[in-house]
Amino acid sequence: MTGEGATARPLRRVLPRARRFLRRRRRPLARLAAFSVLESAQTFLGGYGVARALDDGFLAGDTATGLLWLAAGAVAVIAGGPVVRGVFRHLADLVEPLRDGLLRLVVTRALREATTGDGRTDAGAVSRLTSQTEAARDGFAGLVLTARTFGVTLLGTVAGLVVLDPLLLLVVLPPLALGSLLFCLSLGPTALRQHRSLEADEALAAGFGATARGLRDVVACGGERQRADEGEALTDAAEAAARSLARWAALRPLTLGVAGQLPVVLLLVCAPWLLRGGVSAGELLGALTYLTQWLLPALNTLAQALGTAATRLLVVLDRLTHDPYAAPDPARPDPAHVPEAAVPEAAAATPPEPAPYAYGGGTGTGARVGPRVELRGVRFAYGPGARPVLDGLDAVVEPGECLAVVGPSGIGKSTLAALTAGLLTPAAGQVLVDGRPPLPPERGEPALRRVLIPQQAYVFSGTLRENLLYLCPDGAPPADVAASARAVGLDPLLRRLGGLDATVVPEALSQGERQLVALARAHLSPAPLVLLDEATCHLDPAAEARAERAFARRPGTVVVIAHRLSSARRADRVLVLDGLRALSGGHRELLDSSPLYRELFGHWEAPRV
Repeated sequence: MTGEGATARPLRRVLPRARRFLRRRRRPLARLAAFSVLESAQTFLGGYGVARALDDGFLAGDTATGLLWLAAGAVAVIAGGPVVRGVFRHLADLVEPLRDGLLRLVVTRALREATTGDGRTDAGAVSRLTSQTEAARDGFAGLVLTARTFGVTLLGTVAGLVVLDPLLLLVVLPPLALGSLLFCLSLGPTALRQHRSLEADEALAAGFGATARGLRDVVACGGERQRADEGEALTDAAEAAARSLARWAALRPLTLGVAGQLPVVLLLVCAPWLLRGGVSAGELLGALTYLTQWLLPALNTLAQALGTAATRLLVVLDRLTHDPYAAPDPARPDPAHVPEAAVPEAAAATPPEPAPYAYGGGTGTGARVGPRVELRGVRFAYGPGARPVLDGLDAVVEPGECLAVVGPSGIGKSTLAALTAGLLTPAAGQVLVDGRPPLPPERGEPALRRVLIPQQAYVFSGTLRENLLYLCPDGAPPADVAASARAVGLDPLLRRLGGLDATVVPEALSQGERQLVALARAHLSPAPLVLLDEATCHLDPAAEARAERAFARRPGTVVVIAHRLSSARRADRVLVLDGLRALSGGHRELLDSSPLYRELFGHWEAPRV
C-alpha cells in the first residue's frame, strides 16, 4: 500500500463514524457554539478598548477615559469566567460520550473475538481500554478547544476590525487568507509524513520485538548477521521517515509567518497610507493588538494541534474503531514478519561440512546414528562472582541416543542445553560434539549440525510450509514435509488452517500449536543433534508422547530437557542433576539409586493416584 493509501484509508474509515457521532450531538455542539460567540466578546473588547483608550482618552488628554476603556477590557476578561465554565461543561457533553462509545466498541469486539472459538486472542484489548481510549478523549477535547478558540478569536478580530475601520481588513485579510491556504495545503503532506513516521516507528519496534522473541533460535541457527541487517534497514527507514516529517514540519513556521506575522508587518508598512485614509492612531494600535495578542497565539496553537495532535487522533481512532483482526492487505508488508530465509541464508553463508550421519528425512528407521556428545568437568556461572550453575559436570550422550535431563527448577538443565548448542562457553572443562567444541555459528561451525528448540517456540508470519522449511536451506521434498508434520501431531492444525500453504498468524496460535510447529520444523531439519529444552511443556501428555516418539524414531541424537517425568520413562537414558553431582542411568535403575529422582517421580505420580 502506498503512503497516500495508508493515510487515506484510516481517514475514510473514521470520517463516516465521526459524522454520525457529531450529528447525534447537535445540541451540545449548538450550546458550545453559543458560549463561544459570547466568549468572542473578550477578543472584540481587547482590541477595541485599546483603540478607544488611545483615541478618546490618552491622545485626547483624558487619562480617566483611557483608563476606563482599558479597565473595560480587563473586566471583559474577568467576566468571561462563567462563559469558560459553560464551555467546559458542554465540552464534557461532547467528549465523554465519545469515550463511552469507544469503550463499548472495544469491549464488544474483545468479547466477540473471545467467543468465536477460532483461537484468536485480542492481546491489545487492555491497551485500547485504557491508554488508547483516554488518548482519544484527550486528543478530541484538545482539538475541539483549540479549533473553538481560533474561531472565537477570528470572529472577535474580524468584528473589531470592521467596527474600527473596514480599511484595515484590506491590509490584514489577504496575508491571513494566503497563510491559512498555504497551511491547509501543507496539512495533507505533513499528515502523510506523520503517518509514515508512526508506521516506521511501529515497524522498528515490531521487528526488534520479533528478533527478541526468537533470539535463541536466531543465534543457535546463525541468523545474527541477517537479522542485524534487517534491524539496520528498519532503523534507516524510521530515520528517513523522521527526516521527511521534519522537513515538512519546517514549513509550518513559514505558513504561520505569512498568516500571522506578515499582517503585522504590512500594517506597519502601510501605516502612513492608512493614517492618510482616515484610520486613527488608536485604531491602528487596536488592529496590532488583535493580531499580536490574540490572533497570532491562537493561530500557532491551532497549527500545532492540526499538524500533530489531529494526525495522532486519527491513528488512535482508526485503531479503536477498525477491526484489528480484519484480513490484512496483501500489499502491505508485516513489520513483524521474519523472512523464512533469515536463518537458513545466514547458515548457508558458511557451507555445512559433509555430515557423517545418515538423515532419514520425515520418519526415519531407528538407526543408531548421530553425533556423540561429551561434557568433561564442565563448570559454568552467569557472571564472575556468581555461584556456578554447573560445576564439574561429566556426562556422555552416545550416538543416536535419546537422553532425558531432569532435576529441580533452576538446577542448570537449560544451561546444559545452551552449552551443548554452543550458545554458552564453559568457564572450565569441555563440551564436545563428535570430539569438537560446538562453536557458535559466527565462529565457523555450521549451524545446521544441531537445532535447539526452546520453551518459547518461534513462529513467524508466512505460510505453514515456510515455517517448517525454516531450517532447510536446500528445501525438502513435499512428502518429507508432510511426514514430519504428521509425525509430531500437526495434522489438526493443518486441517484448521487449511493446509501447508495456509498463512500463519503467530498471535492467532496457542502456545501448544506454536510448539508443534517448532517441533515439526526441527524434525524436518537435517540437523543430526536435536536439543529440546522443555519444547513440549504446553502440550498435553498424549501430544507430548507422540512428539517424543517421533524424535526417537528419527535418526540422530536427542537431548530432552524434561518437563514431565514421563519423558524420562521414554528416553534411552536419564541424567539427573541435583546441584552437587550428576547421576545417569535407566528409569528403574535411578528409582533405586537416586533419592532425588524418586522424589521427582513421586511428585509426578501422586496426582494420578
